[in-house]
Amino acid sequence: MKLLFLGPKLSFDRINEELSQNIDLRFCFPDKKQIKKSICKVDGLIDASMKNKIDKSIIDIATNLKVISTATTGYDHIDSKYANDKGVKIFSIKEDKDLLKELTPAAELTWTLLLSVSRNIIAASNHVSSGRWNREMFPGVMLNGKNIGIVGCGRIGKWISRYASAFGMNIYGYDPFLKKWPKEIIKTDLDDLFKVSDYITIHVHLSDDTKGLISKKLLKKAKHNLILINTSRGEIIDEDYLLECLKNKKILGAGLDVLNGEPDTSEHPLVNYSKNYNNLIITPHCGGFSYDAVNIVCNRAIEKAVNFLSI
Repeated sequence: MKLLFLGPKLSFDRINEELSQNIDLRFCFPDKKQIKKSICKVDGLIDASMKNKIDKSIIDIATNLKVISTATTGYDHIDSKYANDKGVKIFSIKEDKDLLKELTPAAELTWTLLLSVSRNIIAASNHVSSGRWNREMFPGVMLNGKNIGIVGCGRIGKWISRYASAFGMNIYGYDPFLKKWPKEIIKTDLDDLFKVSDYITIHVHLSDDTKGLISKKLLKKAKHNLILINTSRGEIIDEDYLLECLKNKKILGAGLDVLNGEPDTSEHPLVNYSKNYNNLIITPHCGGFSYDAVNIVCNRAIEKAVNFLSI
């Protein structure tokens, strides 16, 4: 069977060494032209990249394609309806709950952004690199005793609550779908969460229900000292109003690992703003990206594709 791999070359090399000889795993740079050249005769696509839309133009070329297996929990970059209509099965790591429980990179980056915005780390480091040494320019925010609101209290949200507890924070949460509520999180609705929180972190999947969930109306309820962290999807936040909040100091700061329209963000208003102001830190959707975790999820994605093709 022939599989096409989109993702880190290092992970591909490591995984390919261990595969059975009857599995032809081919590497492809995550570039749309390269994908179209390489996908024509493969049986399965392993996507650990998310850099390109797997749309109708790609699916139509892949005449032998029977399965797309992503090494990610979300797959909104795939035209899943069209793929299903063409008889292509889609798997994601979202189905592997036991495996996901111990994968923490996305939660760790969330906390990294939270700390970095709180202590103005990037600006302070750049200040010293330029030959200066004036700590009064970089007052920090103490986390102990502050309120943190967690939007989405599932796997990642629970890890955030553990970190917050270790830092002595009061933990509030909103999640209308969670059946067993974590005892360490104070359950509240979304409006009240925005009213009481000094920090808010977002951990929900993108869907019709969550698109625009963090609306202008909600952001207007936020404290002026709010620090907002989003490692979920850019479309979940009203980015236009978030930018207004940052510009006019309606909130203190934000840390974003995701943007609407990524990866084509060179002219994104928030990116342009971050070039000149220190209350916004943006990273390139790297929350779940660590080689040890990537290898684990890539192996599982390949395993599911191979099992499906072997039936």
